[in-house]
Amino acid sequence: MSGDVAEWDEQPPRPATVPAGESQLFFGSVDEFVREKLRYTYARRVGPKGSTRWDANWWLYPEAISRLDALWRAWEALRLEPTFGMSVWWRDHADHHMRMLMSPDGVFANARSENSAGDPLPYNPPPAGMFSDARTLPS
Repeated sequence: MSGDVAEWDEQPPRPATVPAGESQLFFGSVDEFVREKLRYTYARRVGPKGSTRWDANWWLYPEAISRLDALWRAWEALRLEPTFGMSVWWRDHADHHMRMLMSPDGVFANARSENSAGDPLPYNPPPAGMFSDARTLPS
């Protein structure tokens, strides 16, 4: 080999944009992500007396909205990475932010929501119009 890059080391070019008619986002908002994905995949027993807290009205807390929005956007980007994307999402994003949100002295420290072991995280819908569907917004 004379300094040339081996053909198996070359990376095919990635498209700069999403093809017409295809949505880059799987979930249209942080609310949809929490409602349809996160509360089922990050199911923990929560309650006011336990070591893990959650509020079904998570959308009342600005820090929770910001952290959950960051989790949603990271998930959207990393789901497209076929090898380690989801592992990176869990390790670097979900576990970190959820620990900050759910700890007894975290964002939901005074939350009263509870569930049973194995149940999804409690959820109440936010006020109508609070979260727009990003898939339908003009670009």
